[in-house]
Amino acid sequence: MEKNFREVAQSWLDGNYDQETKAEVKRLMDTDPAGLEDAFYRNLEFGTGGLRGVMGVGTNRMNKYVVAMATQGLANYILKNVPGDSHSVCVSFDSRNNSDAFAHITAEVLSANGIHVYIYDCLHPVPLLSYAVRKKHATAGVMVTASHNPKEYNGYKVYWSDGAQIISPVDKDIVAEVNAITDPSMVKYKADGKEGGIEIMGDEMNNAYMDDVLTLMLSPEARSRHKDLKIVYTPLHGSGVHIVPAILKRLGFENIYHVPEQDISDGNFPTVMSPNPEESSALEMAVKVADREGADLVLATDPDADRLGIAVRDNDGKMVLFNGNQTGSLLTYYILTRWHELGKLDPTKYVVKTIVTTELIRAIAEKYGVKVYNVLTGFKYIADIVRRNEGKGEFICGGEESYGFNIGEFVRDKDAPISCAMVAECAAWAAEQGLTLYQLLQKIYKEFGYYRESLTSLVRKGKSGVEEIAQIMADYRSTPPAELAGSPVVKVIDYNKPEETGLPKSNVLQFFNAEGDVVSVRPSGTEPKIKFYFGAKGNDADAKIEKLRAQFIK
Repeated sequence: MEKNFREVAQSWLDGNYDQETKAEVKRLMDTDPAGLEDAFYRNLEFGTGGLRGVMGVGTNRMNKYVVAMATQGLANYILKNVPGDSHSVCVSFDSRNNSDAFAHITAEVLSANGIHVYIYDCLHPVPLLSYAVRKKHATAGVMVTASHNPKEYNGYKVYWSDGAQIISPVDKDIVAEVNAITDPSMVKYKADGKEGGIEIMGDEMNNAYMDDVLTLMLSPEARSRHKDLKIVYTPLHGSGVHIVPAILKRLGFENIYHVPEQDISDGNFPTVMSPNPEESSALEMAVKVADREGADLVLATDPDADRLGIAVRDNDGKMVLFNGNQTGSLLTYYILTRWHELGKLDPTKYVVKTIVTTELIRAIAEKYGVKVYNVLTGFKYIADIVRRNEGKGEFICGGEESYGFNIGEFVRDKDAPISCAMVAECAAWAAEQGLTLYQLLQKIYKEFGYYRESLTSLVRKGKSGVEEIAQIMADYRSTPPAELAGSPVVKVIDYNKPEETGLPKSNVLQFFNAEGDVVSVRPSGTEPKIKFYFGAKGNDADAKIEKLRAQFIK
């Protein structure tokens, strides 16, 4: 194995790579053998969600050569498999280091292959990329982002013509084309007389998107009466910086406060340990602004603005953070309640959740007679349900525990700007009833029962980490737990067995006990970690969560 990765590294020194790249390869060779191995021991996998990895030199890193080769593979797939001779791809990017450069390399390679490119004029969120693909009737889309990963990462997500991330069989066929590009010399940078144009997108697309967002709103009177709600918004140095405040202003909210340091688009994310709204530390500065200004609500979006974290006032006036399950449940309750009051519900309407997302969403939907689809982890599977139901049913809303939610059908991925708008309107609607968002959630628990969920991740980096995670999953498959928190396990679901689940194959295990508590175990598809999802219901749910965590996290 050592000889292999050293030979690959040497080929970079000998090949047609720029001098800066070669100098870094030489440095790794001379001073960091472990780093050299990790950079070259494999090719960075172009998986079903695209690329994601640490930036740097090497075949196992995100860099301009890997991005160009992936783009050539995507272009080859489009040209071979999509009928017609007029193809287009929309491209967007977030604030991460090199995102802008990677996006323009992507545009250059696509154009050289005769594919027309629509690229945003500056950083734009994932949902705006999805929206543009649909609006432009494009063949595909590319978003350069590593979402909420640490600053060392970047990524490359591919979307198809429906505006959703690629799924089988398209994903596997694109992967095959990308894997066939084995050397940068196979990348086309100059057109052979068939160059596609590169067209800039900006305000026109932004305004169309915001116009459509307004059509989803449900309580204009409440917004008007409570336009003085004080809202703090932070993009966490990311791509929501322009669009979210603009939407909130269009909704009529007059008191929008910023965290000026975090409005600066910076891929080093200098004010946070991690730009992930799932982590409470990411919202600390926004909460301080809220306390200073007496704000009612904090909204925080991640770098590519597809995930939303919120903080609200509890009964003692203290800012507390909601998790993704709580925010998703709150929005589902609000939207379904208002749809019911407005007479918009019928048997064709539905919501979607993922298998690791709270069952409280199902309970709320069942109250209103709304169908619930349960899908694998990943918003692309929610989008697939929407695609399959086009012309037969209407998607109301749906989400996943990892702070992703969407409303309506014109975006086919999780959408933090839309979610920000709906949370703000929900706060105004709650205020009409003399309630805060915190009190509204307690009202939901009182009606449907107390649900508690928790996520714990074990990080295992590098080659050895990959092997350790695989062994953990193998051990749970061969010897599943006999009980959960003292209650016997009555059901085990192995999502590696699609013939039993009716869903695509996925490396996920779920264990259910007699009391309806559940533990789900899955390796992350984008980070070097294995995730444990704990779910419990009942007045003792908090205590049961702690027992489950102690049982599984050693």
